[in-house]
Amino acid sequence: MSRPIVALVGRPNVGKSTLFNRLAGERQAVVDERPGTTRDRIVAEAEWNGVAFDLVDTGGLDPGAGRHPAVPTADSTEYLEDIRRQAEAACREADAILFIVDVLNGLTAADADVAEFLRRQRRRERPPSLLLVVNKCDTAERQQQATEFYALGMGDPIPISALHGTGVGDLLDQLTASLPSGAAEDDSSIRIAIVGRPNVGKSSLLNRLLGEERVIVSPLPGTTRDAVDTHLTYYGTRLTLVDTAGIRRRGRILPGVEKYSVLRTLKAIERAQVVLLLIDAPEGLTAQDAHIAGLIVEKKRGVVLLVNKWDAVEKDDQTMQVYRARLQAELTFLDYAPILFISALTGQRTGEVLPLALQVQEEGLRRVPTSRFNRLLQDATDQHPPPSHAGRALKIYFGAQSRTAPPTFEIQVNDPRLVHFSYARYLENQLRQRFGFVGTPIELRFRGRQGAG
Repeated sequence: MSRPIVALVGRPNVGKSTLFNRLAGERQAVVDERPGTTRDRIVAEAEWNGVAFDLVDTGGLDPGAGRHPAVPTADSTEYLEDIRRQAEAACREADAILFIVDVLNGLTAADADVAEFLRRQRRRERPPSLLLVVNKCDTAERQQQATEFYALGMGDPIPISALHGTGVGDLLDQLTASLPSGAAEDDSSIRIAIVGRPNVGKSSLLNRLLGEERVIVSPLPGTTRDAVDTHLTYYGTRLTLVDTAGIRRRGRILPGVEKYSVLRTLKAIERAQVVLLLIDAPEGLTAQDAHIAGLIVEKKRGVVLLVNKWDAVEKDDQTMQVYRARLQAELTFLDYAPILFISALTGQRTGEVLPLALQVQEEGLRRVPTSRFNRLLQDATDQHPPPSHAGRALKIYFGAQSRTAPPTFEIQVNDPRLVHFSYARYLENQLRQRFGFVGTPIELRFRGRQGAG
């Protein structure tokens, strides 16, 4: 199932990040405590009244935004081009847009400009729903002042205070009512997404895969707006390559809009069963690469790391091993992902990409018999007993696999609070050593047993 995407759009300092944190906090999601996964969060899962969606803060999409003047003017004219590009990306990829304005500054020229831009963009086929959110309405007087924004012609203004939570429940009621239900893919093909930052070689790899495999290709409209998925048959297996490169629509993208491609990347990851994450070999791992890797982990998708442009790296007999070790050290939370060194330009090892992706997809469907899983738990605890906490020792009673894709294991213990993340990681590593699970995430769920001591 694909989650709807909700994008927050507006000029700087209207409270996008505050509202983002407020909405993301409503779900009270369990976060991954493992070291190495902390990063700037511009995407979060949220839920309201049983409707789950992905929330995107467009204000944080460009780490280089700090190069702008430190104190923006009221109409934010120096940010206007960035705001337009964020708005276009949101219209292109999001299912709903929250257009946020600030009651304290009143209606500004920048607000009117963005409103007009959004109005033009929404004339396209299948436009996203749009809600006009007036922030910082902390008092009855300010809520009354919100009526000024009727002049934008963007529907009824919704007065809220992101800081104090006033009106946020009403906003969420209207938002979730406007969202499409998460739609399952309408075909049984294996979906493989090609993701990575701009200019890393996504288009070249897609063309290389299609050109070398000698298969019948039929471009059909996908569920991503203005994108075209590529459907093909690979040795009898039906595949869909989910394209985030935009090679068929590059002339329609404003210069620089790829900076905001996280929306497209997020939707592609959501729809895929396996994700191919491309990394530029000469440049090495960047913060943006790590951020995309974090999205893949959060969405619990199978993954293959492709180090592209390997032909452009000066090498000796140790270069590959050194590069692999450094990459695994920098992406400790993805140490289970296979790494393939390729050149989309020359075709080096590109013939191994699809077989490896299909192997990862199969690994995600692996089932471990209950008897063998419990034998592993016994062996693991005998070899490395659980540590005690405050005089209490963790006791593991029984476990079984409850689902696949991703492989999920339910483990009965005396008290789930005694499970330290390092011990859970140890059990995960034992699972991988014995059963494989190459490239696929594993989820361990610890459940307390009533009356256990």
